[in-house]
Amino acid sequence: MLKPTTTESDPIVKKRVSDPLPIQILLIAAMLLFFTAFIFLPLGLVFAQAFQKGWALYLESITEPYALEAVKLTLITVAIVVPLNAFFGVTAAWAITKFNFSGKAALKTLLDLPFAVSPVIAGLIFVLLVGSRTPFGSWLGEHGIKIIFSTPGIVIATLFVTFPFVVRELIPLMEAQGRDEEEAALTLGAKGWQIFGKITLPNISWGLLYGMILCGARSIGEFGAVSVVSGHIRGQTNTIPLHVEILYSEYNFTASFAVASILVFLALLTVGIKVTMEKQFKKNSIHH
Repeated sequence: MLKPTTTESDPIVKKRVSDPLPIQILLIAAMLLFFTAFIFLPLGLVFAQAFQKGWALYLESITEPYALEAVKLTLITVAIVVPLNAFFGVTAAWAITKFNFSGKAALKTLLDLPFAVSPVIAGLIFVLLVGSRTPFGSWLGEHGIKIIFSTPGIVIATLFVTFPFVVRELIPLMEAQGRDEEEAALTLGAKGWQIFGKITLPNISWGLLYGMILCGARSIGEFGAVSVVSGHIRGQTNTIPLHVEILYSEYNFTASFAVASILVFLALLTVGIKVTMEKQFKKNSIHH
């Protein structure tokens, strides 16, 4: 006589494979404690300090000219860095996953270099490469091009720090995707750009967007590399993190936390965009 089969959805199976209740409570409590200590409490303190002296001072702190210029420069940097990194990420991931060439393994390893190198060191590298006292930097200066202590230097430093985010999201997706669909399209006479637009891009769209979100979030909050190449010129080369640091070093705590709250709002906006995209992606996956 055949015995009835059970599935993982059955209560008996669930009870057997689940952790004991005390372990569940302990793990959940540890998670909540960690989130409270390292996320909720710090964020709450930022807003508490920002609004400590009232709305009037808060609005004054975030709308004064230097703060607005810092916000403007930060958003300009993000607007330049994210599309460039998206382009680099797609082209690099395409080359690494679709072609075989010598040094491929070494190149994949070097992609993680910005994660291993201190951002401060990265900034110093660019100072040594294109600073005004270097031959190349002097030549650029003679032609009216200034890199270090100007917006281009901030963009370049941020590019270096953030370029792995997109490509590291795309490489696993493209490797899992394989080349069968693209080769089939090629045999049917499709052009390279048609294959990319109709087959490759739809398959990597979620990874591309997610990598761009991570890249944008890191660009907004980058401090170390930007601090080295910016020169801390108020109203010209200060991003939001640098402006916060200057205000804090001047003991202007309320203003520094007020401007820091802008970073928090941008971070929450980034998380909101990510969650919305995840829901949309899951909805599209169900329909297809």
